[in-house]
Amino acid sequence: MKRVCILGSTGSVGRQAIEVVRERGFQLTGVCADRNIALLEEQIREFHPAFCAVRDPAAAEELRIKVSDTDTRVLSGEEGVLTLCRECPADITENSLLGSGGIRPTVALLEAGKDIAMANKEPVVAAGEIILQKAKENVARILPVDSEHSAIFQCLSGSFNSRKYLSHLVLTASGGPFFGKKREELERVTPAMALAHPVWNMGQKISIDSATLLNKGLELIEAVRLFDVPADRVEITVHRQSIVHSMATFVDGSTIAQMGHPDMRHCIQFALTYPDRTEGLCTPLDFSQKMTLTFESADEDTFTLLRTARKAALLGGTFTTVLNAANEACVSLFLKEKISFLDIFRIVEEEVEGHRDLRTQDVEEVLALDSEVKARVFEKYTH
Repeated sequence: MKRVCILGSTGSVGRQAIEVVRERGFQLTGVCADRNIALLEEQIREFHPAFCAVRDPAAAEELRIKVSDTDTRVLSGEEGVLTLCRECPADITENSLLGSGGIRPTVALLEAGKDIAMANKEPVVAAGEIILQKAKENVARILPVDSEHSAIFQCLSGSFNSRKYLSHLVLTASGGPFFGKKREELERVTPAMALAHPVWNMGQKISIDSATLLNKGLELIEAVRLFDVPADRVEITVHRQSIVHSMATFVDGSTIAQMGHPDMRHCIQFALTYPDRTEGLCTPLDFSQKMTLTFESADEDTFTLLRTARKAALLGGTFTTVLNAANEACVSLFLKEKISFLDIFRIVEEEVEGHRDLRTQDVEEVLALDSEVKARVFEKYTH
């Protein structure tokens, strides 16, 4: 029985991972969340994990009392999360934590030699060079859970599809809720409008990133690092139907695509069961039914953060750290209606343009830079 630990088990992706664990009959050995103790208690009573970590110490103490009749060890705070990463017995750990808060847990897992199903893209974006080196040193695998990177991983599997024959990658984008809009039409966008994604049901942060299309920029950086390809060999195409999840084109002109209904449970299950494929929760496509698939270039004149992300990927180092940190701060400010939708573009671009690279292999220096950028943005725009 495969042993699975889920970081961020109460979030959107974490809850879908729980569905896969339940359906496949896996052993859930650890769960983790910030403060949603009601759902954590349900998960503990259903699956009896050995470990549970709660980032909020007060919430952890409340949960500890609630589940005192179980054998689950409840840990608290940031150190509790890291202890869970190091000590929880698991064949694979899904990291579906939010934002740069997933960096230290990722490093802890890799230093313990543990395989990661990576649903939290920000560690690879903000500290990818360090994280990939940690994975190499400790012979640990990072298996992508994002639908686009899971698709590419699948397209590159097998000797005939190996990276030595690769020409370029194609990341598909749904286009978000503002597809076809021009810059001036985005001036009065509200948080409610930006959260209304036309295809995927996601958390608030990733929904806003999808509205600005920076989510695709972050995925470009992630693809560059996970698959070791130059940024100018990663293309982005808008595919409104979200059936083709991404593609790989090879030197002979062949393109291989991975297709399926837009359902995160497929990519989660693929990562958790790899290298096997098992019967899953997702309904296969029915090609006897009429289907239209369209593709067109992304509008980088309107959604300029795509260019900024590509530039950060080409520059490497801590430019991607600054891009990610500034965006996390801006998304938070926008959701609180402290800045406008277009301010997100302007502020992130200014922070990246003003950065001077800090070459480092120290994750604490990366986290210090992350905090510095966020503090500067919050101080300037919080009134």
